[in-house]
Amino acid sequence: MRTAVPEHAIPAGPLGVRWHAYELPPLRAGVAMTGSVELENAGTATWQRDTWLSYHWLDPLGNPIVWEGLRAKLPKRVRPGDRVEVELPVRAPYPPGRYRLAIDLVEEGRFWFAEVGNETLRAEVEVPARLLDRRLAVVLAPGDPALAARTRDALARQEVPIAETGGATAYLAPGVLPPPDWSARVLAAHDEGYAWVAGSLALEGTRRDVRRARAALGDWTPGFGRMPTWRRPLLCPSVVAEYVGHMAWLDPLAGLPALEPRQYGEPWLMDGTIEVGLDAAAVTAAVGA
Repeated sequence: MRTAVPEHAIPAGPLGVRWHAYELPPLRAGVAMTGSVELENAGTATWQRDTWLSYHWLDPLGNPIVWEGLRAKLPKRVRPGDRVEVELPVRAPYPPGRYRLAIDLVEEGRFWFAEVGNETLRAEVEVPARLLDRRLAVVLAPGDPALAARTRDALARQEVPIAETGGATAYLAPGVLPPPDWSARVLAAHDEGYAWVAGSLALEGTRRDVRRARAALGDWTPGFGRMPTWRRPLLCPSVVAEYVGHMAWLDPLAGLPALEPRQYGEPWLMDGTIEVGLDAAAVTAAVGA
């Protein structure tokens, strides 16, 4: 819905902006959508090609949550008195909640227009959870039938039942053993705003198999918390529906589906507190130990 901006103060001098109207898309936590802003050069200087439209996300008290928003290039050099409409990509903050969006112009590498006396265009925004469909589907890779049966049995015990399709899909391998609360915890992480979610791997089996499996997967074993800056591949990840079928998978690691999420520019989470069991014998077989 298009919203008109009330009259507001404009500083005298070369750099002045008058906000006329804006339209925001239906935002969801962590998701980038495109809105539009109508604005006017109310100063005496022309806005050049290094002037961009951007935004900040603030909490309800005005404290910055995300300072450097996505950028939109102005469609042309904007002379004094010119009025333009600009499409603005906006990534919603996460987790869900009430936020204040502050739209501003920025001279890249120099200053924001608010720093030279202009008002920002402000809107109060209620950001809902990311998932539109709060169901989790699972794709199980081919492999040992006995291990696959153990995985399917674990999936059948989920507190939030596994669905044929859903708002997210997890990719598992035979021998991965999710505990009953696993699907609920994965969906909760997606709802926070994360496009990719993976957890730690608790190795199970004989001491010999566990020792050999830990040599390949020691970095993924439990003992760490939530890691949104994790630098290793995500193993057995869950992926939101819009990216299913549009990912470049890595070669399996120790027989497990592996994904590098950083190339997509979306928020992602490695959560060591979301543990799944893993039959260590499946790992040693996959790595040829």
